[in-house]
Amino acid sequence: MHWNFIGLAVPLFLFFIGLEYYVSKKRGKNFFQYAESVANLNVGIAERLMDIFVTGLFFFVFQWVHKNFAIFDIKPAWYTWILLFLATDLVWYWYHRFAHEVNAFWAAHVVHHQSEDFNYTVSARITVFQAMIRSGFWSVLPLIGFPPEMITVLLLVHGLYPFFIHTQVLGRWGWFEKVLVTPTHHGIHHASNPEYLDRNYGDVLIIWDKMFGTFKQEDKNIKIVYGLTKQLNSHSFLWQHFHFPMEIFMNFRYARGFRARWKVLFGKPDDLDPRYRAVLERKLLNVHPVKDTTDAMRQYVTAQTTFSLCLLFVIVTFEAWFPTAQLLLWSAFILVSLVNSGAILDQRRWIFYLEYSRLALVMISVLLVYPNGWTSVGLLLATACLLVYFRKIRRYYFRILYRG
Repeated sequence: MHWNFIGLAVPLFLFFIGLEYYVSKKRGKNFFQYAESVANLNVGIAERLMDIFVTGLFFFVFQWVHKNFAIFDIKPAWYTWILLFLATDLVWYWYHRFAHEVNAFWAAHVVHHQSEDFNYTVSARITVFQAMIRSGFWSVLPLIGFPPEMITVLLLVHGLYPFFIHTQVLGRWGWFEKVLVTPTHHGIHHASNPEYLDRNYGDVLIIWDKMFGTFKQEDKNIKIVYGLTKQLNSHSFLWQHFHFPMEIFMNFRYARGFRARWKVLFGKPDDLDPRYRAVLERKLLNVHPVKDTTDAMRQYVTAQTTFSLCLLFVIVTFEAWFPTAQLLLWSAFILVSLVNSGAILDQRRWIFYLEYSRLALVMISVLLVYPNGWTSVGLLLATACLLVYFRKIRRYYFRILYRG
């Protein structure tokens, strides 16, 4: 069976994160916060995991559009590759701009801007919902007549560049600042300062921002603050993904008339009533002061994140080697782990039930690999012990993890 070389992106991604961390420390800077980095990686793990199940769908859509609706029949040539690059980057600009200016699209893109850090881990904050929306925008490329195979290859290459501009260690790029999107330009894009909001949408070329009036040069007198204008104050995996869609739902539900509801869906984020955010936080997030992170919490979350990354690498690289049921169980285990580690950082107490859920997934996986009577008996005994000693295990769990 073949293996998927895309899986190599996982260790390469981690290598550059480690290199960035090392360089920043050598320069006496600290561009990484532990909890922020874990939250960023969790989002990236989920997106890469979901890509296994949906990437083929994107290619199918490109094929269908090209076969049935292509305006021109464009053949691969050196000049058509250049045209495709320019078209791809231009489409990205407009997708990115709409993702900031239209609530329905911002609901997916907001996750990318939630981090209060700006480093390579932030580039991981891409959701599968965002990937689906921007692939919808890219469907204009096969409509024009570019072959799906060309589009797929270019998107893979085109997607590498944005990773390297999510950093503060590379500094200015001299003459290239006039043409390319650089870390300086993209850092401004991630800023929540009023002067920098909704600027520098470009992905590879900065020329589109200059053409369409959204370019902003860095002002040395302004200290950049990264993240949202109203920070999340939470590392919850679920809250990061769904807080804004729920805000839209609340605004839509209580809006009066078609015009008001249309504005909720297709207006700008500033058009939403901010009071609903506070209501949702009070009801669902249950915001409360979080105590200092314990050593046990850090060690446990680090172990979970490391294991999730390793398991992700195995799943992506050797996807074709495993039956679908096993892939689904492992994927569910990773997703529960991501929710769990975020909840631990927020020091929630309902996480203990997630631990039992993960154990259940492990047991089912073991039973699939070793489907015999002895395995069934052993798992039944283990389940009985876990249920009988539930309270005692939970008490020790929180005593070790949260110091009480």
